[in-house]
Amino acid sequence: MLKNKQIAEIEEWTQHQLNECDAGHDWWHIKRVLNNARNIHAEEGGDWTVILLAVLLHDLADGKFFDEVEALMLIEKKLLEQHIEQEIIDHVLYIIQNMSFSNQWDACQKRSVEFKVVQDADQLDALGAIGIARAFSYGGFKGRDFYDPSISPVKHTNKTSYRSSSSPTINHFYEKLLLLKDKMNTETGKTMASERHQFMETYLQQFFKEWGNEL
Repeated sequence: MLKNKQIAEIEEWTQHQLNECDAGHDWWHIKRVLNNARNIHAEEGGDWTVILLAVLLHDLADGKFFDEVEALMLIEKKLLEQHIEQEIIDHVLYIIQNMSFSNQWDACQKRSVEFKVVQDADQLDALGAIGIARAFSYGGFKGRDFYDPSISPVKHTNKTSYRSSSSPTINHFYEKLLLLKDKMNTETGKTMASERHQFMETYLQQFFKEWGNEL
């Protein structure tokens, strides 16, 4: 079991690393994912130490902001400094390396309970009111239009296509966000995702109603 001092030091380090990320991938994102993970873990179980560490550190290897290979090495070094067992470190690194939506086209052999809890907790933060706010935050961060009727959403079939996309933010709803509900791993995650998914559909209906047909 992790000691409070270990958790505090890892949290402080993580928060510092995320300073340059947009508002949708900042420390508050980690806190929200942690809340989701607690709720899912309460129903689904799993090793809380692995879940906690994976949640706290997962965005430090996000390829949108960091070099993934270097980041994973830094995470391992940090955990070793905290005297975390190698078996736990390996499990945490595996989750972090494989949990992202863009990795869905890669073979992921070990989908442990901990993996499922962390992935669901993270994907839930991409849904609902928070998910909408995060989508537009990142779109603005990247200087993207929020909508362009001349650019249709695409169905990505591989990681390269998905990661290289620079389409407007509204397209992102159809290329990722609305797909997440059916990709939840746990029954708890599915239940939590359902309401948030419905909210996004309602939002999009209102968006297009306000946009109109004459622009």
